[in-house]
Amino acid sequence: MGAGRRAAARDGRAAVRGARPAGATVSLTARARARGAGLALGFLADRLLGDPRRGHPVALFGTAARRLEHRTYRDARGRGAWYAAALVGGVALLGAAGERVTLRNPLLHTGVTALATWTVLGGRTLEREAEAIHGHLADDDLAGARQRLTHLVSRDTRSLSEQEVARAVVESVAENTSDAVVAPLVWGAVAGVPGLLAYRAANTLDAMVGYRNARYASFGWASARLDDLLNLPGARLTGVAVLLARPGRARCALRAWRRDAAAHPSPNAGVVEAAFAGALGITLGGRNSYPDTGAAEGAQLVEERHTLGDGPPAGVGTIAETVLLARRVDRVALAMVVVGVLAQSACRKRMCTRPSSIATSAATP
Repeated sequence: MGAGRRAAARDGRAAVRGARPAGATVSLTARARARGAGLALGFLADRLLGDPRRGHPVALFGTAARRLEHRTYRDARGRGAWYAAALVGGVALLGAAGERVTLRNPLLHTGVTALATWTVLGGRTLEREAEAIHGHLADDDLAGARQRLTHLVSRDTRSLSEQEVARAVVESVAENTSDAVVAPLVWGAVAGVPGLLAYRAANTLDAMVGYRNARYASFGWASARLDDLLNLPGARLTGVAVLLARPGRARCALRAWRRDAAAHPSPNAGVVEAAFAGALGITLGGRNSYPDTGAAEGAQLVEERHTLGDGPPAGVGTIAETVLLARRVDRVALAMVVVGVLAQSACRKRMCTRPSSIATSAATP
């Protein structure tokens, strides 16, 4: 009798599987492979090519966003929220259309994902800027280093010392390793092309209007909060990648992360800057001055930031070490997100083939 029930159950499960669309599980696997391959190829393209000097899609988006700001600006959170929703939502819809059109063709889907990934990543350009500033400092060209630093940070660089320039570079490389590489990869893994483009749009708006100054404290509030929200997973994955990329200093990096990150004004930059400081054996943080846009000419906003990490302050030699660490973190993060995409597909495939209540009913005599 027991053997008969088991045989009936097997027959029921087979019938359920047979009732499913023949290509359902195959298509899930193919899509996952296409997405993972696209992320990896786009990452490789960024490593080899960097950003184009002219006509970069992110720069074109920034131009459109600036024009919309000029037409719609009002010193109010509601207007800023509408501005952010229109731009980020519009880009997400564009990405969704591209994703939908290419889903049935894995090769084409891989290509579109790779193109979107290359468009939104900025790891190679970040390295080039850091290396250029290092070159100025190595040649005792402090004025040139201060000027080039404006490509990386929004703080006032005109009176920074050599040590302060080096600290700014290290902090920017750490933060942008998350913002410009790891976080977009995370959203590409989770949401494909729409996730890649929407994340980059939100991050660009934060860089444009997400400041606590006289002009943008209200208008840029929604853009800044959206960027904070979208960077929560990427920043923490970056912290984990730092531990894996520098195993000999992993305990120091974790200690700095747990102890110091919460004191940073950003819920995400604090994580990555503290982890980098611990991994590099240096101290980050201190006084930063920013132009107060919208206030009286020459007005400054001054922040006294809590120190992160233990050890000496960042110096000129720390820049090259930071670039090397960031490169390793990028590769570790890429491996993690691609494995995550494939693992997610495998889990879905198991769910599709799991016996359902229909099989149970079929097994009942």
